[in-house]
Amino acid sequence: MKLLSNYPAEILILLFLVITFLISVVEKISDWKGTVTFIKEHFKNSPLKNSVPFLVSILVFLEFIATIFMIIGVYQIYTSEIKEFALLGLELSAVVLIFMLIGQRLAKDYPGAMSLTVYFILTVFGVVLLNS
Repeated sequence: MKLLSNYPAEILILLFLVITFLISVVEKISDWKGTVTFIKEHFKNSPLKNSVPFLVSILVFLEFIATIFMIIGVYQIYTSEIKEFALLGLELSAVVLIFMLIGQRLAKDYPGAMSLTVYFILTVFGVVLLNS
């Protein structure tokens, strides 16, 4: 089982984040109106309240690109032990999580901001592993 024997932690982190971001993208797109309505309500008292559809579009796009990079990265690690796309996917994931953190903090959703920490730690750990 070459896939998990050479880079088990890296592959598992990538798969976890692929599932997380892919489901997030599919949920947001499949219920766009509900997503925008929910997030508008969430940000009603923040400086972001008038930019929600635009910002959610950017977030979905970046989540999708990060997911594609990570999928390609898993394939490349498996076939040729090349890590560049996986690393790009993880780095973009970290940027997406930072954007989400900024939004949660501006909305004064401190528990929501705190819950992003787990994803961010896992993502940074993946970056560290892929750089070593």
